[in-house]
Amino acid sequence: MSRVGKKPILIPKGVKIDIKGDLLTVEGPKGRLSRRIHPGVNIRNENDEIIVTVNDMSKESRSLHGLHRALIANMVTGVSQGFERGLEIVGVGYRAELSGNKATFHLGYSKPIEFQLPDNIEATVEKTKITLRGADKELLGATAAEIRGLRSPEPYKGKGIRYSGEMIRRKAGKTVAGK
Repeated sequence: MSRVGKKPILIPKGVKIDIKGDLLTVEGPKGRLSRRIHPGVNIRNENDEIIVTVNDMSKESRSLHGLHRALIANMVTGVSQGFERGLEIVGVGYRAELSGNKATFHLGYSKPIEFQLPDNIEATVEKTKITLRGADKELLGATAAEIRGLRSPEPYKGKGIRYSGEMIRRKAGKTVAGK
C-alpha cells in the first residue's frame, strides 16, 4: 500500500465533489476540474473526506494508488486556492507584453514571439516578471514550461526565461591562451 495513497483528502468548505462512474468532478470558487479515474482505483466520499483505495494488490494498481491520491489532492487545492507559477526574463532588451489572452515576447530574435495562453490560465506581466495563475496544476506547469522553452537560459551569461528562484549553472567563458 502507498503511504501517500492512504492519507484521506480533506474537502474544504465551498468545494463540491461529484463521482459518476470513473469520472471525478471537483468544483469550487476558482473553477471546475474533471478527471477520469483508472478502473484499478476506487474513490469514495465520506464525512468531508475523499478516500482512495485499490481494487487489487497488483503492481499497476499499487503504483496508481498514490498517483491518483496526489492528482485528486491537487484538484481540490486548485479549485479552492489555485496555483501560481512565476517566470523571470533575464537579458538586455528582453521583455514581455500582455494583451488579452495573448502574450508577446521580445527575446532577441528578429521578430517578437506571440504566445496564446490557455483559457484556464491567467497571467500578469511586469516587464521582466511573469506570473501565471490557474486551478489546474498540470496545465499551469505545462504552460510555464512552454514559455520557458521559448528562450531557455543559456549557461554563459544566464540570458533567457527562467522559473522564479531557479539557479542556472554558469560556465566559464573562453580564456585567452598565452599573451
